[in-house]
Amino acid sequence: MGVSETTEDAFLNGRLRVRQFARGFRSGLDAVMLAAAVPAQSGESVLELGSGAGVAGLCLAARVPNCTILGVEIDADLVALANENAAANGMTGRVRFVRADVLNFPAELRTQFDHVLCNPPFHDSKGEASPDARRAQALQDFGELSQWLQTGIKRTASEGTFTVILRADRLRIALEALPQEGIAVFPLWPKRDAPAKRVIIQLHRGQRTPLALLPGLLLHEENGRYTAEADAILRGSGSLDPRLP
Repeated sequence: MGVSETTEDAFLNGRLRVRQFARGFRSGLDAVMLAAAVPAQSGESVLELGSGAGVAGLCLAARVPNCTILGVEIDADLVALANENAAANGMTGRVRFVRADVLNFPAELRTQFDHVLCNPPFHDSKGEASPDARRAQALQDFGELSQWLQTGIKRTASEGTFTVILRADRLRIALEALPQEGIAVFPLWPKRDAPAKRVIIQLHRGQRTPLALLPGLLLHEENGRYTAEADAILRGSGSLDPRLP
């Protein structure tokens, strides 16, 4: 299989069709859940950091008519693919993707957005990197998670939100990099009585409320099926609500 071969994947119950590279990192449930947690409204501006093939941004665009989304991605091939996906889904006018380094943000993009979302590389520098260069770049942050989060904060407008999905065991690092107030943590539980593997963290800029640990979402029933709540989100008819109390 060639490195540039793609597959077409359906999201939001088929409302969204997205091509992804067959090899390397591929978006799935995490991207859909991340998009569902962003409280964007029609007419608002959104920035996605590390947008890949565009799945999260396009899921958000499908959920929120007339919001504008800019995705930033360092891999030029993924940027091209993401823009093709936006065009294929009729979203070119309000969703676009550009090549840029999140850790060296270009001056021309240094504006602020109503909402920022991010699915940063999940792994630190420990352990072996994937032999697939594209997958390794998407998954390994080489100790730079804090810099990803700081970029997201800087690009979030006052009264806006910054939403990120992470491995649950990286929560401590994230909380050390984020402000002490205006933070909500929303766990995603794989099944009952199992520890969370993912958490969604949302910063509400300008709010002075203390950190809130929310009940979160149960993803699977004991039989392995998605819960009704999780299934509704994956189909696009439900949304997450990590707002502060």
